[in-house]
Amino acid sequence: MSEKIKYTDEPLGDLRVVPDFLPRREELVFRDEGVKVTIALSKRSVDFFKGEARKHHTQYQRMIRRLLDAYAEHHSRSRISRSTRMRSKLARAS
Repeated sequence: MSEKIKYTDEPLGDLRVVPDFLPRREELVFRDEGVKVTIALSKRSVDFFKGEARKHHTQYQRMIRRLLDAYAEHHSRSRISRSTRMRSKLARAS
C-alpha cells in the first residue's frame, strides 16, 4: 500500500455527458407531517432505546418514532389485505 500511483498522460477516449439523475435537494429532506404527543413510557423502555441510540449514533426518540411507523405500516397493510380477502369471500358466497 506504500507504492505511489503513477499516472500517465493518455487520451480519455469516448466521453459522454451523463444526465442528472439525482433527486432535488428538497426531495432529500422529506419529512412526514409530525404531531406532538405526550406519552409516558416505562423507564426500562426508555433506557433501552437510549442505549441503542448511543450505539448507533442517533436519537432515541427518532428510533421510537420509526418503530411506531413500521408497526402502523405493517398493520395497516394487513388490515387492507384482510378486508380484500373478506370482500372476495362475500363475492363468492353471493
